[in-house]
Formats: sequence, structure tokens, C-alpha cells
Amino acid sequence: MSPFRVCALYRFTPFDDPAGLRGPLLDACLAAGVKGTLLLAPEGINGTIAGPDAGVAAVLAHIRALPGCATLDVKEARAETMPFHRTKVRLKREIVTMGVEQVDPLAAGHYVEPADWNALIADPATVVIDTRNDYEVAVGSFAGAIDPQTHSFRDFPAWFRAHRDELLAGGKQVAMFCTGGIRCEKATAFLKAEGVADVFHLKGGILRYLEEIPAAQSAWQGECFVFDERVAVGHGLAPGSHGLCRACRMPVSADDRQSPLYAEGVSCPRCHATRDDAAKARAAERHRQVQLAEARGEAHVGATYEA
Repeated sequence: MSPFRVCALYRFTPFDDPAGLRGPLLDACLAAGVKGTLLLAPEGINGTIAGPDAGVAAVLAHIRALPGCATLDVKEARAETMPFHRTKVRLKREIVTMGVEQVDPLAAGHYVEPADWNALIADPATVVIDTRNDYEVAVGSFAGAIDPQTHSFRDFPAWFRAHRDELLAGGKQVAMFCTGGIRCEKATAFLKAEGVADVFHLKGGILRYLEEIPAAQSAWQGECFVFDERVAVGHGLAPGSHGLCRACRMPVSADDRQSPLYAEGVSCPRCHATRDDAAKARAAERHRQVQLAEARGEAHVGATYEA
């Protein structure tokens, strides 16, 4: 079995004093040898962590002891190498940033289990929306899903309002999905606040679907981008084929790596035209230093945690 346990988690629950929770949570992660990023906000907690089994279990126990987190839902996978370089516990205004004040994430749409998802999205009366950003959708999505082509989740409310009439034409119901469930949960709450009654979302997100639904029965096409060093995963949450551009942090496919615009550690087809020669030179030097560190058996990273 792979040595590292990877857990993606979130919980919408009111925290009266997120700042007071931060220090003890960071200490718990550091003591347990757990790395990753956790976000705390008045609306709850969100993040992905990784570490040895006992260490992750200790951190999850700490989180489940927080207000409203006893039934915390976790998506788990295994990794051969540690997928994070640092431990970060950050305070935010929102655990997933939409920027719409009146949305109550606890008033989300109807959950749909992965086993029931295929039938829902195959229904002609359903419009299926991918709530993720454009670079994530490019790695993979459900067949027939609408891509809003947003660069940020903040763009989603304006996109929906601009296309509402065409999306809901004929009285269609809406089904939405995202990586782990958090964005589509908030997106369904937004649509309900906009007066849309029949709104559904995939429980546990794409990650749970890929974990539970066999490839032979799947409506998923491609891979699922994840925000750690695994970059992307496929069915059974097996490691995918995508790499990461170290210049812009965007996923790169096998075809991207064959492009003349791709230089490892320096640029990829997505960012090549946006970076001047000085930026590329700095990136090339950093890549050289990374390679030298690897040759010495060292990790070329900064502090292992963020205060």
C-alpha cells in the first residue's frame, strides 16, 4: 500500500472565531507530520492534507472536534510520495470564494449519490454544468456538460445571470458538479437564492464518483485536476498522465509537453506568450537549482509551514 494518505475535506459550519482555531490546528498538523493546505473562515473549513496514516487520523480527529464538524465528510486516496511541500493553515473570508454576500451555503441543492448521477445527467430535462475553472475542465469533464469557461469561481454568478434564460429554457432542472463537492454546493445555494428550485449536485464531487463508479460504467471523460503534486487522477483515483507547469502552475498534457512552447520548469503553451525573457531566465535558473537539489537528494523548497 502507498505510504501516504491523502484526504480532501470541507465542512460548511459557522465558526465564531476562526482565528482562535488556527494556531491549535496548525500545531496539530506539524506534530503529526501532516502537510497540505487548510482554510478557515466564518463559514467553515476546506482543504487537502496528506501524511502517514496515524498522523492524518490525528488531524482528522482534531478537525472533527471543531464546532459542527463531527460528521466531516472526507475523500481519501493514497500517494507514493508526499504531494505537498508545506503545511498551511490560512484564514479567509470564504472557504471557497464566490463573492456573493447573500448566499447561505447551508441552503444548498439536492445531493445526488454517484450511483444515481449517470441517470440524472442523461435525462433530457437536465442541464449539466461544470462549476470548475477553464483549465480544470480542459483536463476532463462529464460528457455533455456545459463549460462556463470561467477563470475564477468569482466569475460564476455573473456567467449564470448572463445565460440564465437559455440554460433554464423549457423548464430544465440543473445538475452541477466540481472536484470535491464544495464549489457546486455553494453554486447550488447561489442558484436557489436566484429563485431556481430544481437544483442538484454530485455528492462528494468528481473524486467520489471516480472512486466509486467503475470505468466501464462511467460517464466521465479524461482526468480530474487536483490541487497538489499528483496534478490529476483517473478512475479509482489512480495517478493521471498530466504534469504541472512550474512557471504558471497549470496542468500540462502529454501533447503540451511535445509543443515547442513547452520548456520544463520555464513555460508551457498556456503561459509562454505571457512571460518575458527575464521571467523565463529566472524560471530556468530556479529549475536548474531544483535539479541540483534533487541530484543531492534534497528538496528545493522554502519553509515547511506558513505562519
